[in-house]
Amino acid sequence: MAHRYSSGSRESVCLRCNLTVYQVDKIGPLKDFTFFHQNCFKCSVCGTKLTLRTYYNNQQDQDDKEVYCQSHVPRTGPGHLDGTSVGIKAALKAPRQNYIVNDQIRGSGKGTFDADAIGIKSVLSSPRVHEADSRHRHHSAGTFDANALHIAHGINATKVQKRYGVEQCVRKLDEFLDEDTQKGLEMRHRAEEDALYRQFAKKRAEEETHINHAIQQEWEKELEKLTSRFQVELRTKKKKISNEEEKALTLKQQKEKRDLEKNMTVKLDRKKESMTRKLLEQERAATADLVDKHSKEMINLINQKRVELERRESLYSDRESNVTEELVPYPTHTPPPSPPQLSKSDIYNDPVVFAELDQVAINVAQEDQVTFTDLVRLLIGQCVTDVEKARAIFRWITVKNLNTMIFDDDINADTPMAILRGIKHGTESYHVLFKRLCSYAGLHCVVIKGYSKSAGYQPGVLFEDNRFRNSWNAVYVAGAWRFVQCNWGARHLVNAKEVPKPGSKNKEDSLRYEYDDHYFLTDPKEFIYEFFPLQTEWQLLKRPISLRDFETLPFVRSLFFRYGLYMSDEETKAVLYTDSSGAITVRIGMPYHMSSSLIFHYNLKFFDSDITTYDGVSLKRFVMQSVVDNVVSFRVHAPCGGAFLLDVFANAVTPQEYLTGEPMKFKSVCKFKIVCEDLQTVMVPLPDCASGEWGPMKAIRLFGLIPLTHDDALIFSARDLEVQFRMSRPLTDFIATLHKNGTEEKTLSKYVSHAIDGEMVTFFVTFPEEGQYGMDIYTREMTSSSATSDKHLLTHCCKYLINSRR
Repeated sequence: MAHRYSSGSRESVCLRCNLTVYQVDKIGPLKDFTFFHQNCFKCSVCGTKLTLRTYYNNQQDQDDKEVYCQSHVPRTGPGHLDGTSVGIKAALKAPRQNYIVNDQIRGSGKGTFDADAIGIKSVLSSPRVHEADSRHRHHSAGTFDANALHIAHGINATKVQKRYGVEQCVRKLDEFLDEDTQKGLEMRHRAEEDALYRQFAKKRAEEETHINHAIQQEWEKELEKLTSRFQVELRTKKKKISNEEEKALTLKQQKEKRDLEKNMTVKLDRKKESMTRKLLEQERAATADLVDKHSKEMINLINQKRVELERRESLYSDRESNVTEELVPYPTHTPPPSPPQLSKSDIYNDPVVFAELDQVAINVAQEDQVTFTDLVRLLIGQCVTDVEKARAIFRWITVKNLNTMIFDDDINADTPMAILRGIKHGTESYHVLFKRLCSYAGLHCVVIKGYSKSAGYQPGVLFEDNRFRNSWNAVYVAGAWRFVQCNWGARHLVNAKEVPKPGSKNKEDSLRYEYDDHYFLTDPKEFIYEFFPLQTEWQLLKRPISLRDFETLPFVRSLFFRYGLYMSDEETKAVLYTDSSGAITVRIGMPYHMSSSLIFHYNLKFFDSDITTYDGVSLKRFVMQSVVDNVVSFRVHAPCGGAFLLDVFANAVTPQEYLTGEPMKFKSVCKFKIVCEDLQTVMVPLPDCASGEWGPMKAIRLFGLIPLTHDDALIFSARDLEVQFRMSRPLTDFIATLHKNGTEEKTLSKYVSHAIDGEMVTFFVTFPEEGQYGMDIYTREMTSSSATSDKHLLTHCCKYLINSRR
């Protein structure tokens, strides 16, 4: 099925001046993926400066990509928009076959209208019998497509909704609710907010005055005691005290006074901090209650106006046509929580389908909006589904990065910051703002409270206090409640340690931000790994779990699901216990289509500590990582009793990227607490080889080097050993190194060699003595010229663990 969105590969060139448009000066993409400079974004007729809110496209000519003001946009003449005048009278009475419609084309801009707007909604959803056989299609009288009617936007609404399995009546907001009415309700809400914020300020001032007064009284009493004690001591010693002793006594009294003043200042600060924390908690609760009230009033207004329009249309439809249609409208009342029937992948597989919509949200985030009404109408102006509305709001919030915003006390009332007053006051956060904006878009949204495995959490920690309390959202889209966590999805800095590129004017040129799409419409079966609601029904699971179950679930991150990973052993828990030899194996499965590109890494340290060594040896050498088929295994051998933290990292790379030898960046996908309660075997560390997996699987996946003699990571050998591979593509400059505990690498270098015979490469090893050895193999891809060969350094290919016996 074709997606409505595509990233496109066209160069960002201004339609007006034909020069390159850079991100900071970009407006678009607009109709047919066109862009404008901000200064070029003017009416092509009169030159009036336009905004995303005031521009119009020519709906009478799909090839016209220009933008117009309201006065000069080409329009169809009055009285001509009916079935006869545009040649669709026959089509209005004819059934429709869905596949005859060109779903690839959509209108855009403020002038776009859909099937409802021209009264042919019922026709678009009825079959067209006269074109049932696609082999005999022909353009007869009354045949029409998206181009003929300029209604692709409306057709896409039907198309996308069918993707969800729910055919919903999706309307543009301005079809049934005028901007002034919505803004009028917002202004009343803003007045109520202002009154609430004034109460907050008054309460804070009163509390601060009370604390200052109490501390001042305490200070005066303590100072009076100190002075009185000094005077008594001075009178007692007056007759026999020397000048030096009196001076020392005075200095002592002054020091005690300074200490008292310091202690009282600290006490005052602590009381103020405690007071602020307490009041802030009360203010957040009051703000959330008020936003909840306002959201209900706003969505009730939207539903009221929508229902009024539908009733008028129903009366008109009954008089004019016998054609009826079964549509499931967006619910007027808040639906009860229940598990969704469809998964996120049923709605969309790749966020690239939202590329155009995401760009609109990014552009809007760079502009000024005076009201929430202005903001939301800009965001959802081109949305034809409820999912798209939620997406636009989600991307605007995640682009804004509210956590790092700095709010001045003298914010101008007519700026975007003014509408985020709750953020400034510390009483509003991502989830409250998301709910507020959803109500302006007519979407049901709730705030859910519970626990999360957030910053500072470690596997095995019990949720016994408020340390890990969190809040998130559920929004009703695509016929079900779906989770959204804007805070965790918000943009974050990547490549922060990279040096700015030559020619960069400032450090911002080297920074790159990402957002996490995992936290938009997350499936409940994945969301439950990180979030546990206080109300069981908001797990949205067919079989809810307990808080104790939540604590025992493996501690995984969003990247775990992005790569499609899973626990191969269903009994895998957050806390794992070793056997009497100190051994435990963690197995992680990966989808077959990712197994050729996923690279794993790990770290092992003592739990609740940063210590990563034992007896001078890295704890990494007590873990053996290997890959068999599509399962990566981490075999841990605890060197001593106690608790350890195993952190597993991953990255998806192509063989070409890996062969460059550039350092790789890994991200954590899951963590485990490893507990060794009874160790009866003394474990020795693995040989000090290169980090990463053991065995030939990496050589197969990334180098096309096929093992002919040894498929496993562990080899049992006599004194002499031959390991042979076949090259499926040209490789060169092989090097093998031996490692053994207690023996220097240089000493072992003379015991290993290799030979290349055509496609075959063979490694010859003669072990000087019995014991356990590690063999690293390095190589690089053969390049066509020496000029480029320097860029491809020797790269670690694979390693074997070898037990040699006579």
